[in-house]
Amino acid sequence: MDIKNIVIYYSYSGNTHKVANILAEDLRRSGQVDILRLQAVDESGSFFAQALRALKHSRGKIKEAKLDLSGYDRICLGTPVWAFAPVPAVNTYLDQCSGIEGKDVIIFTTYGSGTGNTRCLNYMQRALSQKGAKGFRRFSIQQFRVKDKDFILSEIQQIAPL
Repeated sequence: MDIKNIVIYYSYSGNTHKVANILAEDLRRSGQVDILRLQAVDESGSFFAQALRALKHSRGKIKEAKLDLSGYDRICLGTPVWAFAPVPAVNTYLDQCSGIEGKDVIIFTTYGSGTGNTRCLNYMQRALSQKGAKGFRRFSIQQFRVKDKDFILSEIQQIAPL
């Protein structure tokens, strides 16, 4: 069966970008993959200010992005963890996306210390559950492991063969 996948992610430093591309490469074994990199248009130049916005679950302005996901079988959503939470651009996307009822979802994070990683994943899962997503698989990659493709692939395979 040819599965239609989409990998949606936000990346500030490039870490989540690397993981998203490895995930997309792996998903191509099961079908088609579209990739959507969310772009914020209202970020502060200060990481502290951005982390504070994330902590408050603020929404950010994003460049136009595909919001109707009804044409996909599997949706993957990734974010860096900032102050225990997804980045503001991802919060906005979680609010605005549609068409995920009954879909399988993979959520993933990249993180520094690991503090707040589970809280971030739980927040994303709750938001997507409220929109009707049915199945969740999750994985996380520590920032110092993002260049280790074999490690990332092993983490992906641990959540279930794609």
